Amino acid sequence: MKFKSCYNHLNPLSLVASGRNHLHAAGHICILKDAFGCESPTEIANLISTEKFDAALAIHLYKGGRLLQGSRVPFGIIFGGTDINEDIRCEEKHRVMGTVLGEASFKMLYEVTQSHGSIPSASDDLSTVKLQCRSQPCMSEGVPKSTRFAVAFTTKMKELAAAEWPDARKKIYVQTQGIKTTPSETFDWYRFLQNADIPTDVDNLHIFLLICGLRRIKDPLYLVDVFSDWHRKEPSIHLGIIGPAVDPLFTSEVKEKVKRAPGVHLLQEMSQDDLHAAMKRCFAVVNSSISEGMSAAILEAMDLDIPVLARNIPGNAAIIKHKDTGLLFSDPQEFVVLSKSLMNDPIMKREIVRKAKDYVKKHHSWECERKTYQNLVLRLQ
Repeated sequence: MKFKSCYNHLNPLSLVASGRNHLHAAGHICILKDAFGCESPTEIANLISTEKFDAALAIHLYKGGRLLQGSRVPFGIIFGGTDINEDIRCEEKHRVMGTVLGEASFKMLYEVTQSHGSIPSASDDLSTVKLQCRSQPCMSEGVPKSTRFAVAFTTKMKELAAAEWPDARKKIYVQTQGIKTTPSETFDWYRFLQNADIPTDVDNLHIFLLICGLRRIKDPLYLVDVFSDWHRKEPSIHLGIIGPAVDPLFTSEVKEKVKRAPGVHLLQEMSQDDLHAAMKRCFAVVNSSISEGMSAAILEAMDLDIPVLARNIPGNAAIIKHKDTGLLFSDPQEFVVLSKSLMNDPIMKREIVRKAKDYVKKHHSWECERKTYQNLVLRLQ
């Protein structure tokens, strides 16, 4: 099949790339389209008609799904954290998302126990899905098609959506993100430090890496002041912030703040492979978001054997068990306390890294995600 995948530049690169790779591996053609460059559903409808796409997959119920209203081809939806944590509070966006979900003739349910539970047999659940799909009537040509499946990353995300749109409760498929890291073997760590203006001759260098799109909901400035204070006392401590300039106005604020914050560095964007290599050389990966769906950066750090310190919010707490697979902080001061404990207790660090790696292997299998999505997209034929 030939797919049009509607995403937006707020999506993590790993999510967009994985979806495309899964489809390509199954022999489908997948063309990516940034939803931010589209004005209306008509524009997407014309593109689908002109390019003769067979189906569509939208990442984000609102940002992508709104463009598929009245679509002449069947489509699937992948929920984003922004849908549930932000857009749901806006009356107009809430209405649009409800309309997109309401167009569904059916969606598929595949429950995965999150965080510390067990994952059921994928083949068993998907065989049930196939039976549900066969029972549905085929849609005739020339009339608007409907959402064939909706995917949420966590059961919590599904429950929040179901509370807003009760009719969708039994129609939403839940699948965690699959993680696959590919650190570059040619990454130059010392050039990376030089480009960031981080001294390379400092003993016992500790670099914390904050990976996020530069927008307010990610709150990259949350830890800047405490980091600068800490750096003044311990010059080996540095915070690197890296991510796309999603919000230009806010990005200007970040740049101005970082200029006046010793020990804090705004880093240049880099390829996924280089970023993974940089993560492997850092002391820890940090997440300070106000809200999250499921942070790929956190899961990638776990897979790369790097400890994670994350803000204690529901999206992060769903994938981190405090002092077991990572550390959760509630304020900047607690972040410093926990960071120092991690630096001073190598045994604790080693155990957190080991358990986090095991967690990702068990609950965020990239191969399992691939099989699942490849089965789901067959429902779009």
